Amino acid sequence: MRAVILMFDSLNRHMLSPYGCTWTHTPNFQRLAQRSTTFERAYCCSMPCMPARREMHTGRPNFLECGWSALQPYDDSMPEMLTRQGIHTHLATDHYHYWEEPASNYHCRFQTWEFFRGQEGDVWRGHAGPVDIPPNQNKKGRPQDWINRTFIRNEEDWPGAQTVRAGIDHIRRNAPYDRWLLQLECFDPHEPYFVPEKYRDLFETLRNFDGPLFDWPGYCPVDESPELIEVARCNYAALLAMCDAHLGDVLDVFDELDLWRDTMLVVNTDHGFLLGEHEWWAKNTPPWYEELSHIPLFIHDPRHPAADGQRCSSLVQTIDLAPTILDFFGMEPTPRMIGVPLGPMIAGDHAGRGAGIFGGFGHMVNVTDGRHVYMRAPADPEGGPLNEYMLNTISLNKRLSSSAPPPYELVPGFEFTGGMPVLRIPAPEGRGKHAHRFGNLLFDLESDPQQQAPLSDPKIEKRMIDLLVREMRRVDAPREQYQRLDLTDPA
Repeated sequence: MRAVILMFDSLNRHMLSPYGCTWTHTPNFQRLAQRSTTFERAYCCSMPCMPARREMHTGRPNFLECGWSALQPYDDSMPEMLTRQGIHTHLATDHYHYWEEPASNYHCRFQTWEFFRGQEGDVWRGHAGPVDIPPNQNKKGRPQDWINRTFIRNEEDWPGAQTVRAGIDHIRRNAPYDRWLLQLECFDPHEPYFVPEKYRDLFETLRNFDGPLFDWPGYCPVDESPELIEVARCNYAALLAMCDAHLGDVLDVFDELDLWRDTMLVVNTDHGFLLGEHEWWAKNTPPWYEELSHIPLFIHDPRHPAADGQRCSSLVQTIDLAPTILDFFGMEPTPRMIGVPLGPMIAGDHAGRGAGIFGGFGHMVNVTDGRHVYMRAPADPEGGPLNEYMLNTISLNKRLSSSAPPPYELVPGFEFTGGMPVLRIPAPEGRGKHAHRFGNLLFDLESDPQQQAPLSDPKIEKRMIDLLVREMRRVDAPREQYQRLDLTDPA
């Protein structure tokens, strides 16, 4: 048995043809849907990038206890568990956040790994002189990105192309062997939407546009014209078309080597991306609307070939991927893993979870039952009280300071730490204040799938609050999370 995880970053479900989109260019995603189970109700859990990857290792949420961080000493790691059982694990990626301090131990859990340089702000090519940045409309560009772009000239130079090429080479070399996992992880279609011209030429809007470059929206409210919004959406779609071509390359090698008979294929993402919907760009600050949290997921499970081409309506989450891979290789999830194997759902033998929580650290805490989504905002305008809990204290853009004693306190651990004490670290002042302004939001996805009209229904809200509290208790949420959300602590 072998398994391949093909992961794309910021892959929008609503822009893929298997989920009903008719204007983007995704024929290989349509082809994938015929060789796999398409999940209708797959949701993120912890967001954004590295929190989502941490739960792909651990099978449990982490956004209630901390933000972007390294793997912790008490974390169970799915690839590490496989390696210990003699299953070779390999990571091929151009996702440069793995090599920054806050996530610098993720790749170490794989037996072997390789990395391809040049995406976004990856500090790749040194340039001591002034940076020539062309006129553009971008709100979030980085000088390093413009330096990197000058070294990416032909399509084969793109980091994503190199990553997929390496993954296919790995598959070919190891096709004669059994018991291995490949995680083939692409940074695209994460912004910036830098892509060869042949993919831009697929879209009439881009062929006819002669205005400023706009391939990197800011993380902010929309104030651009409808024309520029459409340009940004088409630039995303152009990069998505290149991702679709890379997916096709992987599908080709599955066909050529007949891997479908004994190799699991998982195609997933960490979250989506707002491209003007709800009058917002990007993620992190606005509520975790459907465009962000309701994600695409495709799984080909060779144990259930009759499920290929079928659709699964079970409510599933990113935390289910680690238990699914472990189960495929005949291993049990650990007691700390909240996720469940998806094999029974693919086979049609299990209805899935009754509810799932999702969100980002310091933001609203959200719950869905697959029909309704409830978003609970912090009650205090400052978004607190809020602490992070961890032992490996390197987190996003932050490290221990040598100039002043850190305000850290060693406290008793949680269920998920196995009793290991952890450091309690006060979150920066105002870390969660942006979430308070949105208030509590309740949506009926059946009557309002685009979440344009929040409900006011005390009975439904009460039921969703009960689900939220139940799920928070199940993952052993820190006590102050109940206080900041003005919820009754069941303890």
